[in-house]
Amino acid sequence: MTNRERENRTLNFQKPQGRGAVEETFYPWTLTIDRFIEDGMPREIAKGAVDITNNISGNEENQKEKYLTADWGQGVMAYEKYLGFDPVRRIHFVLPFRRFEEKVISEDEQFVVKQDLYGRIVRQNKESGLEMEERPVVTSQEDWERLMEHAKKELELYFTDEAIAEKYGPLKEAHERGDYSIRLNIEGFFWVPRELLGIEAHLYAFYDEPKLLHEICSFMLEIYQNQLIKVVELVKPDVIYIMEDLSGKNGPMISGETFDEFVGSYYRQLIPLLKAHGAGSVFVDTDGDFAQIIPNFLAAGVEGFLPMDVNAGMDIVKVRREFPQLKLIGGFNKLCIAEGKEAIDREFARILPVVRGGGYIPGSDHQVAPSTSLENYRYYIGRLQEVMAQAGADLP
Repeated sequence: MTNRERENRTLNFQKPQGRGAVEETFYPWTLTIDRFIEDGMPREIAKGAVDITNNISGNEENQKEKYLTADWGQGVMAYEKYLGFDPVRRIHFVLPFRRFEEKVISEDEQFVVKQDLYGRIVRQNKESGLEMEERPVVTSQEDWERLMEHAKKELELYFTDEAIAEKYGPLKEAHERGDYSIRLNIEGFFWVPRELLGIEAHLYAFYDEPKLLHEICSFMLEIYQNQLIKVVELVKPDVIYIMEDLSGKNGPMISGETFDEFVGSYYRQLIPLLKAHGAGSVFVDTDGDFAQIIPNFLAAGVEGFLPMDVNAGMDIVKVRREFPQLKLIGGFNKLCIAEGKEAIDREFARILPVVRGGGYIPGSDHQVAPSTSLENYRYYIGRLQEVMAQAGADLP
């Protein structure tokens, strides 16, 4: 059984031969990588997994990864294979108005005011490194129209058929051979307006500026229908996950009705198209407790969720009982990994019924914390390999 087949059988409620897929939910946090280097991980392995967004500006080679992000995933896959995970090739498709040149606007002894990678104006404290947003990307209809015109020019420059083939085409042969699965990350219809407008302004906009929100989402959808779909057709990703983060510890930030109008309506147009062009499972990435709007997600075509944030109240055992068809990735309390072997064993015992029921790839419920030692993380991975021998054990 190939690595790709193993992942697909695990997620599709089938019994894999030998064991289920052994994978991590997300690529690693930079601070955690630094900790692992201190604990003895080879620097060349660890640094190869650094998020590409940490090193775009000022790096001419990495400019090629600004929107069509594929090469970066090689380093992450090497890092994960070194640790004992199955090979997953992670790729991104970034919208043409979500990356900007970082540049300093003003500076004094204490602060630097700059335009950041995402186009926001932020004030950074030189001593602490903390940033405060001074101006979001979009504050008016006029801002959005200018941004849209900029994006159309970027589409012509960076999203040609030749550019898509050059960036993603080299993954095709090994993927078809089954050497690795492909996991494609895109930004969603709640996430992007929030990033452009700022958190508070975005939430007011559902009531005050619904037309602007629909314009943003319609433009996103158009790009996904015209450019993203060429990537999907080329590489046939096994998992697509849509970043949303529309929930907090106390529940969703929007009602089910608001979701249906401003998010779900666009999923209903996008997800069938993704599936028709070869996408495997379509997941949503949201932190927080989103349990009450799972039915709305399902009605819009979503098949699964990650990372299933335990400390926000997401209990995958309960969720699986209520929604037996739901596919899951994550759900393992990341704090237990830092606590050591006994805590790791208890957490595996808690999630074992979901592992046995299939349709589930356990992983940390967000990026592994820097408080985690490399020794404890290795123990977690070893136990994960053992537990996944029971993947789908309860399936007929």
